[in-house]
Amino acid sequence: MRTDTVVKTEGMKMLLNNLGRVDAERFIALIIREPFDYTVWRSNLQEENISLRELSRQAMAEYSI
Repeated sequence: MRTDTVVKTEGMKMLLNNLGRVDAERFIALIIREPFDYTVWRSNLQEENISLRELSRQAMAEYSI
């Protein structure tokens, strides 16, 4: 089992590599700001078995993006 520090470091590297500095910071701010349980959300997402495109469409419709 990896330590919390290792998990945080690897997570930050993934965010930075995939989103860049600005969007990684934005992602963190969004997660901190929302009363949100990622584990429950991810579990529900897997149960629904929807495509990324459909997930994006639903998110945009819900948040009027």
